[in-house]
Amino acid sequence: MKLNPFNTRIGLALGGGAAKGIAHIGALKAFEEEHIRIHCISGTSVGALVASYYAFGRRAESILSIGSTLNLSKILNFTLERGGLFSTNAIREMIHRDLGDCRIEDADIPLAICATDIETGEQLIFREGNLADAVCASMAVPGLFVPVEVDGRILVDGGLVENVPISPLAGMGAGIIVAVDLSHVGRYPKPEDTFDVISNAINIGIDFNTRKQLKKADIAVPLDLSRYSLTNNADCVEELYLEGYRPMKKKIRRVLWYKRLNLFIYLLKAALRVLPLKVPEIITDLKRHAAAVRNRS
Repeated sequence: MKLNPFNTRIGLALGGGAAKGIAHIGALKAFEEEHIRIHCISGTSVGALVASYYAFGRRAESILSIGSTLNLSKILNFTLERGGLFSTNAIREMIHRDLGDCRIEDADIPLAICATDIETGEQLIFREGNLADAVCASMAVPGLFVPVEVDGRILVDGGLVENVPISPLAGMGAGIIVAVDLSHVGRYPKPEDTFDVISNAINIGIDFNTRKQLKKADIAVPLDLSRYSLTNNADCVEELYLEGYRPMKKKIRRVLWYKRLNLFIYLLKAALRVLPLKVPEIITDLKRHAAAVRNRS
């Protein structure tokens, strides 16, 4: 954990978690209620989608309206393309409908979206470019969605490398990094078939890396949402929303503590610059007095 006493800019990282992403909206609501400004925001997979809406000026209550669409049945478009069973066209259309055909660099809040190059294994961080392209790439779960090609690179879900994208935020000017992890489970579902075994294996690997990466955040908000579905939570939107809201509401106190401590240190240093500090002169006077006593004796 690092604390930069001269920087109170808050960076928020929103992790992947498919239909559980509704919890991110509750976390954003907690910031709004406390009137705490988010200076920059990053997202992976569904976190990229929610981060994009917020970065382009949508308030939490407004974003909640898309909660019912965060289910697999509404965003799956079967395709005959190679590389996946479904296209990301429905996600693209939703972004165009709600935010327009916009570019990342035009966001009201500096925004970073993370994807993975499936050929090189590298993380690709989008700070500029077409918003829909970046979000669709970040949400393209390998094997399920067709990879998205951007500038000649074949891209898939950013969660393979960094499911909670903390790393871009320091370079975006954040001094206090807050990270929301939707996949902090203590136990995985008992596998019923081969697909479940493969799914658990992938999630274990991603979650293992995420736990290490979360140590780089100043304030981590790990959520155990294991009882919620990865595919459809349309019947419990409000409940899942509160799963993000309540823990963040508690963590907000730590955010405020960080900001107040930073302010105290800043004011102390400012005071030291203004007030004359005479310590060296006092030491010199004491030395002269001691020398005069020795000379008299």
